[in-house]
Amino acid sequence: MPWSPTLSRRTLLGALAATGAAPLLPAATAQEAPATRPIPSTGEALPVVGLGSWITFNVGDDPEARDDCAEVMRAFFAEGGRLIDSSPMYGSSQPVIGSGLARLGRPAGLFAADKVWTSGDGPAQVEESRRLWGVPRFDLLQVHNLLAWETHLDTLFAMKAEGRLRYVGITTSEGRRHGEIEQVMRSRPIDFVQVTYNILDREVEERILPLAQERGIAVIVNRPFRQGALVDDMAGETLPGWAGEVGCGSWAQILLKFVVSHPAVTCAIPATTRVDHVRENLGVARGPMPDAAMRRRMAADVEAM
Repeated sequence: MPWSPTLSRRTLLGALAATGAAPLLPAATAQEAPATRPIPSTGEALPVVGLGSWITFNVGDDPEARDDCAEVMRAFFAEGGRLIDSSPMYGSSQPVIGSGLARLGRPAGLFAADKVWTSGDGPAQVEESRRLWGVPRFDLLQVHNLLAWETHLDTLFAMKAEGRLRYVGITTSEGRRHGEIEQVMRSRPIDFVQVTYNILDREVEERILPLAQERGIAVIVNRPFRQGALVDDMAGETLPGWAGEVGCGSWAQILLKFVVSHPAVTCAIPATTRVDHVRENLGVARGPMPDAAMRRRMAADVEAM
């Protein structure tokens, strides 16, 4: 699927200068918009970089840590981000997100993605999650790690039919239960699937990602940095000469751009506690994207290291 067209700052300023209009351009509109991918079931565009909350937003009632999370969210929205992902199993992440959204005036662009993760009363858990976020409804609800997925999918599809939910999905992580994920993708009309994918963990390239393209299912990628381990591993390595060809100024950007440049991937959800990192991550959604040949080179070079 094609990347959404954007206009570079240089091109835009040049065109406006030719008409004498450049001084009237507000600074905020001069920034290149982040690349997006369409959700196959509706065509709605999502920026290719979202925000995860596993571990990083599980800060309890610590006021300073909550302030930090709110500032991460502020920077995320300022850079054009939309999708924030959480789960009931992420400790205090849901109320921390809700607190941050309230502080930011509940940004209109939010795409709220959460999960149901219980062997019991799914509707009650979903309602509690919605209360903690402080949103009128979720955009996306996913059955977390396929726990009681048959029952929960029936509930979520009913919510969608009633207009109380926009999208339905399933998740897994760290390469687990791919066979069952495929079964659900083939048999149920889900809108999203969430899986682990990064430059070293590429099992989903074989069957899951092609099946998502075939079935018209959006893909969210978790653990694009192996929870930060990949970035740490590359810290002492010299940035390759081809980094500039794909618009990357750091190893983190290289690793993330590899993920979001796959044509089946809709959005990756790196988690962070730092404003500079969220800006670095959203920077990946701007500038040139590697083609298939460059992606192979990127993977081979990282594997060799």
